[in-house]
Amino acid sequence: MSDDEADPELLEMLRKSLGISSAEDGLARTTGVLEDAEYIYNNSIDVAVDMRGTQAAASRVHSQMLDRGYGTQTWSEHELHPKSKDESTVNFIFTIDLLNFSFWSEISGDERFCIKYRDRRWTGYWSLVAALKRALDEDIPITTPSFWIDSENLTEAKVRHIFRSATDGQIPLLVERLDCLQEAGRVLEASYDSSILSLVESANKSAGSLVNLLARDFPCFRDEHRFEGRKVRFLKRAQIFVADLWAAFNGEGYGEFMDIHELTMFADYRVPQILHTLGVLIYSPPLENHIRALRLIEPGDSREVQLRGCSIWAVELLRREILKRCPDMTVNSVLIDFFLYDLAKEREKEGSEAVPHHRTRSIWY
Repeated sequence: MSDDEADPELLEMLRKSLGISSAEDGLARTTGVLEDAEYIYNNSIDVAVDMRGTQAAASRVHSQMLDRGYGTQTWSEHELHPKSKDESTVNFIFTIDLLNFSFWSEISGDERFCIKYRDRRWTGYWSLVAALKRALDEDIPITTPSFWIDSENLTEAKVRHIFRSATDGQIPLLVERLDCLQEAGRVLEASYDSSILSLVESANKSAGSLVNLLARDFPCFRDEHRFEGRKVRFLKRAQIFVADLWAAFNGEGYGEFMDIHELTMFADYRVPQILHTLGVLIYSPPLENHIRALRLIEPGDSREVQLRGCSIWAVELLRREILKRCPDMTVNSVLIDFFLYDLAKEREKEGSEAVPHHRTRSIWY
């Protein structure tokens, strides 16, 4: 090697220190989501973060997470989540997060869309999990990628059967869910031998790389928008797929990622709601009135982008505040998001929601 040539080992060390992958796979290990969230926060006019509220909430969240023993094992403790540590669980999780969007209903109470499974009625996210479990019990291979591109068997009528409700309410965006399955099936067949495991292994145990792979290859995971003249990324469902793998496998095997800290919270409609309730987020009066009136906000609307971006930044500030209080605690945005989501659902069940969630209908969340 001449004096003018760069040392390849030093270059690789530099790439790793900057979160950039090697030239072998050409994938960045940073997603840019957190940086975009900070940009949104700095330019928001309808959503703000209350710093005193954030400090108070950090104390409360920290205490409750410790009291509940909150960790990766919490994910598998739910009766509907898969328990096996094998390929079937990887496929199940991918299918969940491929379809993990838009469960809120304009119908309240007992008439809203729900799935009856194991003598119980399941709503929201759990209606999706229950519907997939029920389909597998009925020998419908709903978590098999080759089935998604079998146009003779996976029809709109079949999807309606899989998501048949115990009420007259119907699952929102049913056709869009079929589109997501078919698109993912085509991409997996063309690029990954119809194997979700091959997709996961292509990321070389990098959470950031797997998120970027999903956004690059699957349009239905490409959760990107425009805000104040700049493209911003949220990548909610791509990130939550990686997080669910990490949690389901307890950070081992198919869930081992060397950079799980790269993930942010998953910008949806429940976490902004609970952050507002906890005094972390503040809405402008026009936005709060709009939300309380249960009026729609279109996807990509500046207010919707602010709600999502400021939520990501707020959870990052919560994480930093918790670590100030307890430097030795193992905590990241994923676990804080899981906790806040569960807290929001508990409030919903108790009927103690201080403010409704914002209403946006899209495939992104």
